[in-house]
Amino acid sequence: MSKFSTALKRLVLGRPFRSDRLAHTLLPKRIALPVFASDALSSVAYAPEEIFLTLSVAGLTAFTMSPWIGLAVVVVMLAVIASYRQNVHAYPSGGGDYEVATVNLGRHAGLTVASALLVDYVLTVAVSISSAAANIGALVPFVAENKVLFCIGAIVLLTAMNLRGLRESGTAFAIPTYAFMIAILGMLIWGLIRIGVFGEHVRADSAGLQITEEPDHLAGFAMVFLVLRAFTQGCAALTGVEAISNGVPAFRKPKSRNAATTLLLLGLLAVTMFMGMIVLARETGVVMAENPATQLVNAPPGYVQDTLVVQLSHAVFDGFSPGFYFVTVVTALILVLAANTAFNGFPVLGSILAQDRYLPRQLHTRGDRLAFSNGILFLAAFAVVLVIAFDAEVTKLIPLYTVGVFVSFTLSQTGMLRHWKRKLAEGQDVPARRRIRRSQAINAFGLVMTATVLVIVLITKFSKGAWIAIAAMVAIFLLMSAIRRHYDRVAEELQETSEKPPMLPSRNHAIVLVSKLHLPTLRALAYAKAVRPDVLEAVTVNVDDAETRKLVTEWDKHDFKVPLKVVESPYREITKPVLDYVKRVRGDNPRNVVTVFIPEYVVGRWWEQLLHNQSALRLKGRLLFQPGVMVTSVPWQLASSAKAVKRSYQTRPAAGDVRRGLYTAAQGQGKPAAEKKSEQ
Repeated sequence: MSKFSTALKRLVLGRPFRSDRLAHTLLPKRIALPVFASDALSSVAYAPEEIFLTLSVAGLTAFTMSPWIGLAVVVVMLAVIASYRQNVHAYPSGGGDYEVATVNLGRHAGLTVASALLVDYVLTVAVSISSAAANIGALVPFVAENKVLFCIGAIVLLTAMNLRGLRESGTAFAIPTYAFMIAILGMLIWGLIRIGVFGEHVRADSAGLQITEEPDHLAGFAMVFLVLRAFTQGCAALTGVEAISNGVPAFRKPKSRNAATTLLLLGLLAVTMFMGMIVLARETGVVMAENPATQLVNAPPGYVQDTLVVQLSHAVFDGFSPGFYFVTVVTALILVLAANTAFNGFPVLGSILAQDRYLPRQLHTRGDRLAFSNGILFLAAFAVVLVIAFDAEVTKLIPLYTVGVFVSFTLSQTGMLRHWKRKLAEGQDVPARRRIRRSQAINAFGLVMTATVLVIVLITKFSKGAWIAIAAMVAIFLLMSAIRRHYDRVAEELQETSEKPPMLPSRNHAIVLVSKLHLPTLRALAYAKAVRPDVLEAVTVNVDDAETRKLVTEWDKHDFKVPLKVVESPYREITKPVLDYVKRVRGDNPRNVVTVFIPEYVVGRWWEQLLHNQSALRLKGRLLFQPGVMVTSVPWQLASSAKAVKRSYQTRPAAGDVRRGLYTAAQGQGKPAAEKKSEQ
């Protein structure tokens, strides 16, 4: 079983990396862009669509406001991009918004940002994968009918790829991401050339459809509320921007400059594709309805509403099916890979929080491939739960989205303003003060934009599902606070104090547990004698009178000079009688230390574990909680365990292992190299 699991692990993950290879996993800009920006870039596949879907409630006339809403989203996006370029220069350690808020606003603000980002990363995976399922469903009906199953499979695949390591997964994702950029930009350019230069009549398949308009009560405040909700839906395009500031340590040197350059490229590409999609949708007359079955008046029987990308690519590449399939396939692929942004951001943030003792220490440990494997697995598990709970429906998940990211945006910009204020107070020269003032103005504008969007999001989305995200953030905040209190309490208990120096025990009372008089018992008895305790005795539990009498007879026959005490067990238990006896010994002399020696078998096959009652394991588990009691396991290796050790050395060398001295002929013959050398 052990060999099978090891082989399976190596098949999925590859060979483990040495710790000194961490520098080789750092990313150049050409790889960092698809790794950290795929989420923000891919959001152009669904953010413009969400604007049209929300406006459809007011009828086709409301679509005329989509370009203006898109421009408002672009202004916010550019402000956030410019602000985060200041962040990566000021805080290049990789803490991102969490570090900025903690350093400048305090621990509670930092925890608020951390909880918001953790929720948003999980939602990023769920939304991206669900949107990919919707796009692929336009080509493959099976996916459309089994979206949840497809999403779970995609998350498992992404998890396996990321467990192989950041550099390796980034290289695998680079080609699809660049293909998506080429596909969308090519579609936009060719579509606008056909319309503007050649004067062709490019129309979408849904151009002739009509939408039922709501009554006049949508005028006034109701209409303003609808426009604001459409704006917040479009702001989903900003998700993923913060991932670069959280992932600065993964860049090659100079880290800050490379991260800032990648942010600039991300902003230019995302803005171009986002606005291009909206303009092309208006030019081709795309009609999107939030509820096609009830809103579309003249839809043909069996009409299925395709996504915005599918409709645009079909209109632009009408008569050229390879272009249509290329755009649709790479869009679906990038939406799957967009979740990779979260798979890189969540584990790094989790590692930082674990280092600060807000999350379990296991999240700070790197796996075989130098990735934060536990964080990756946690993210995948939570994303699967969300996909199942919301049936992989993007429209259901989007209201939960953007809440967390705009909470972190707002607190981050507030923290940066305090950071620049502190820098100015330190007394800088004139050129430095001018640079700081410029950065301060950028962050101030970013704060106004993100705070405004946050207020709008909370007003328009709270009843639509945003309350779920807020509740999750509060729960995570409380959980991280509780974890920190636990670690602080443990550290306080373990800290040495000069007021109460450690007191040496007065005596060592040793107890050897005996079930039968066999070789493991003799080894435990010999080892206990070698420790030279003040008191040494053997203890057996009477669960069978005949067996106990036989044991006592044999014990007296061998004349061990060690008394054997029989503890009665009327209910045939073993653990509780031993525990009670140890407590009595400990209670009679509180300053004594009681050392319990437990002989136990060591087997080499998994099925052999099932044939033994594991009483030693249960005893250890209970005795470890007793103060003043030391537990010593005395192992007795059976023949199968020796064979298991031999099998572990019979491994095949990988390429280069012999040259590097990692494999010897001794290992091929089933012996450790040191043992073979001693024989020679």
